[in-house]
Amino acid sequence: MVKLIRKTINLLNRREDNILSAASVIMTAVAFSRVLGLLRDRLLAARFPPEDLGVYYAAFRLPNMIFELLVMGALASAFIPVFTSYLDTKGKDKAFQMASSIINIGTVIFFLFAIPMLIFTKEISLFLAPGFNSEQISLMASFTRVMIAAQVFPLIIGNFLTGILQSFRNFLVPSLAPVIYNLGIILGIIIFSPLVGLYAPVIGVVIGAVLFSLIQIPPVLSYGYRHSASFSLNNPGVRSVGKLMLPRTLGLAVSQIDTTIDLVLSTLLGAGSVTVFNFAQHLQQLPIGLFGASIAQATLPSLSSSYANKDHQMYKKIFLSSFHQILFLVAPLSAMLIVLRIPIVRLVFGASTLFDWESTVLTGKTLAFFSLSLFAQASVHLLARSFYALHDSKTPLYIGGISVITNTLLSIIFIMVLHLPVWSLGLSASVGSIVNMLFLTVLLYFKVKTLTVIELVLPAIKIFLAASVSAVAVYIPIKLLDALVFDTTRTFNLFILTGISMGLGVFVYLFFAWFLDIPQIAVVRKLLITLSRQKANVAIDTSQEVVNDPESTP
Repeated sequence: MVKLIRKTINLLNRREDNILSAASVIMTAVAFSRVLGLLRDRLLAARFPPEDLGVYYAAFRLPNMIFELLVMGALASAFIPVFTSYLDTKGKDKAFQMASSIINIGTVIFFLFAIPMLIFTKEISLFLAPGFNSEQISLMASFTRVMIAAQVFPLIIGNFLTGILQSFRNFLVPSLAPVIYNLGIILGIIIFSPLVGLYAPVIGVVIGAVLFSLIQIPPVLSYGYRHSASFSLNNPGVRSVGKLMLPRTLGLAVSQIDTTIDLVLSTLLGAGSVTVFNFAQHLQQLPIGLFGASIAQATLPSLSSSYANKDHQMYKKIFLSSFHQILFLVAPLSAMLIVLRIPIVRLVFGASTLFDWESTVLTGKTLAFFSLSLFAQASVHLLARSFYALHDSKTPLYIGGISVITNTLLSIIFIMVLHLPVWSLGLSASVGSIVNMLFLTVLLYFKVKTLTVIELVLPAIKIFLAASVSAVAVYIPIKLLDALVFDTTRTFNLFILTGISMGLGVFVYLFFAWFLDIPQIAVVRKLLITLSRQKANVAIDTSQEVVNDPESTP
């Protein structure tokens, strides 16, 4: 039994030096986490009407704003590149001392942010949700206070622990942490819904946030980290993080304006529209998190090391490989989500009396417009990190500002002037995301002198061509079989029809990718082999321990 525990610890602490291997670990965990997230949404849809859920989702706006400004601005753009550089050039002790100072300073800043937010929560809620009535505002303010006080602080600590582990090329535990977070919410829904109603998922959020941090403490300690009470503002690493994160934080602040306006406008259409918008957004985030964010996270330490070692050819090679891999994996999923929007929404969220057909259709339309830009949303994760690895966080800030202005103006025009439904917010978000991607790609091309147009663009054209053909392959059977063979009012028939259509679409896409000689086909094969080997190794190690462990014998 002791050996089995030791093997498990070694597995959790394993270093992933290969980007493909690291990405496969992250993808597997992200897939599990996202599926749990959709299960969480289905449980909510079955228990509460969209009008009530809209209040719950609106309550996340303020806590998410605090969290993203304090953590997301520092983690990807500044902390990981600087911490990785310290590990490579100055050793663990200096790196850990710098990390302690960053965590302590971040904690103090959090409390300074949180106090006024807790005092004026109701007034802020009135500003964020002008379409809500007084009862909904009171409930939203109550949820928000709980989330700020009990959720954000553990997530701040946990995400800096994530940064430390990823800098050591340990991607497994940080990838499992969001899984635990969603499990906490699901447990809260199941256990507490009969007792406290809509407060149940709020309690689950707190449980998940605490577990998110706790699961990462043991592996961080195993690398020798010991937290200290350091507040060294003069530490060169701390100053570097502060210098790099400032533009990123400003960029996130601008993006928060965009997200906040989306919430304000959707509340004007009713609390149910807030739920529809969030459900569609959660669905489209599955491929983005699974492929875009995962590959970008796995790539950042290698890009940072290549830049630190002045290996520009390796930087180019890593970027191009990851960029085209993201497009290759996301493009066909974008096509499938557009064509299969209604069946997918029905399968994921169900067809209960609370989540009716009108809500299903509106969510499907919103999902389709979001999906137009999946390739852009996913690749922006990598493009931004490619600039961060070059210690340039200003360019993503400026381009992000242009994207946000585009999205915001379109959103206001669609809702306030043209009086379009909530799906128009998905369309405006897609336009903004595509603008963001195009500008970042062009500017990175000019910044990295070794890149060429042919290397960058030709594989992308082939990928989009194959994805377009696969969309047609999905559309034909879904129309023919729905009309002539399957009664799609039954869940099982709908599942079979959707599975057949998606299977045909994948086959056509892979065939045309092979026909067009897209090199990512070989990478997908390697990824599948890596995943199968990892599963096989875990199974073999576990079985050997059970056989050899004397405690396992009767």
